[in-house]
Amino acid sequence: MFDTLKEILVDKLKVDPSRITPHATREEAELDSLAVVELSMLLDKEYGVVISDDELMEAENIGEMARMMTERRTTV
Repeated sequence: MFDTLKEILVDKLKVDPSRITPHATREEAELDSLAVVELSMLLDKEYGVVISDDELMEAENIGEMARMMTERRTTV
């Protein structure tokens, strides 16, 4: 799921790909709260993965966001 998340962040949210690593924090990836809200909506609309923006904001890093995507995708 990390690759999918990276693709979304780069293609849809225009994040610099060099900033996206599993250990990168939101701040290191330059994901502000608006970008996180947009990510939450994209995940739901395009991938059927429901993760609230609050949950994404609480994730320690990009890798944890990808882990949440994997967990939610298997329960859908």
